Amino acid sequence: MNTKNAGFHTKLVHAGAMHDPLGSAVTPIYQTSTFAFHNAQEGADRFAGKADGYIYTRLGNPTIRSFEHCVAELEEGCDSVATSSGMGAVNTVYMALLQQGSHVVSTASVYGPSRGLMEVHFSRFGVAATYVDTSDVRNIETAVRPETRLVYVETPSNPCMQVTDIEAAARIAHAHSAFLVVDNTFASPYLQQPLLLGADVVLHSVTKFINGHADVVGGVLVAKEEPMLQRLRSVMIATGCNMDPHQAFLVHRGLKTLALRLDRAQVSAQRIAAWLEERPEVAWVRYVGLPSHPQHELAKKQMRGFGAMISFELKDGLDAGRRLMDRVGLATLAVSLGGVETLIEHPASMTHAGISREERQRAGITDGLVRYSVGIEDPEDLIEDLRQALKA
Repeated sequence: MNTKNAGFHTKLVHAGAMHDPLGSAVTPIYQTSTFAFHNAQEGADRFAGKADGYIYTRLGNPTIRSFEHCVAELEEGCDSVATSSGMGAVNTVYMALLQQGSHVVSTASVYGPSRGLMEVHFSRFGVAATYVDTSDVRNIETAVRPETRLVYVETPSNPCMQVTDIEAAARIAHAHSAFLVVDNTFASPYLQQPLLLGADVVLHSVTKFINGHADVVGGVLVAKEEPMLQRLRSVMIATGCNMDPHQAFLVHRGLKTLALRLDRAQVSAQRIAAWLEERPEVAWVRYVGLPSHPQHELAKKQMRGFGAMISFELKDGLDAGRRLMDRVGLATLAVSLGGVETLIEHPASMTHAGISREERQRAGITDGLVRYSVGIEDPEDLIEDLRQALKA
């Protein structure tokens, strides 16, 4: 079925589906490392790129390609590259687009390991980075240098829920001959399509909303144009961070219910965020669906919905955050996000503990900040869980 002009929900179910000669209703798991050729000429033609077909799973696999085609359609890209983890996708972007002497402008409150990879490892090879609050795009313009090759933004950002104007960021990046890469993990393609707003590459940790069941780790990169796709795929193949066929099967299965899961979760998130705003123990709440959010109007403009992620600040700081973690009962105390189960974590003592307190504060990651990923449970039960934990 050609799903190019189909609706989003139809694409979720049918995009990327391959014809199985044995009649399987879903793309089978091609759990093989290598593929046989019918004859020597076919093998030679495949290696030379003269004939379609598969050679070796690190280079391509039908189960993986089915998932890649689906995500590419959902993000309105030319194609995508699946990786073994979200960080595999981040590393692939960095390696494909940067070289010695390159400079990166990035969201200050970017996912901790994305920043750590740049500051600890890529810095050893002469790559520099400047981290700014990209929700004010003037900061991007100010930070750009002649050697800037990449503008890398998360929107909404992790864990501060800041929203960046993607169209404006793309204009700035392209005016300075740089690429714009958008980490779209928090929104998913259901709520936001950065390629249509000018981005060159969209990145997802599919571990999160795309898979949605906290049982698979993976990443994916969607390119707007073919030359970029080839750069990304070449690095992925060379570094060997390809997705496994069984991974791809599970993630593709989870992807089919993305819209249903997010529709329910974001309705609950809106209700919980409004309730948190009224709590005396809470200093502030950051949920892009609240009118009090600094970029609420921008979120309405470039997103189809407000998502399932909430951050809030406890008045009593670091110790209060730790105490809250020990008192919730229904929400699962764990890192990650985007699953059917509600997760809670304390960035200052967990995901961003490796960043100095000074850097955390500069990025808006305060000591009492709590990140809350709303699942599909009954919102009344989640509110009661938070109520008893905050009272304690």
